[in-house]
Amino acid sequence: MDARTTALPEPPATDSYLLRFTSLYNPGRAIAVPCDEAGLVDIDSLTQGLRTAYFFARTMIGREYSLPCVQHLH
Repeated sequence: MDARTTALPEPPATDSYLLRFTSLYNPGRAIAVPCDEAGLVDIDSLTQGLRTAYFFARTMIGREYSLPCVQHLH
């Protein structure tokens, strides 16, 4: 699985947030999924590929990815 930064399918709205999992070993690599201000992800709104990447990142916390952080997009 290619775990580079995953782009949103369309440009984010004005007050959008991303839950970002940064690679522990490759600083330029990350998985990012849309979330709310609290970091909650609406699984049903994700595409199948993004959902798979999200679950992969969650299972690899501490091994490949750091704990996620909520990133505000302006």
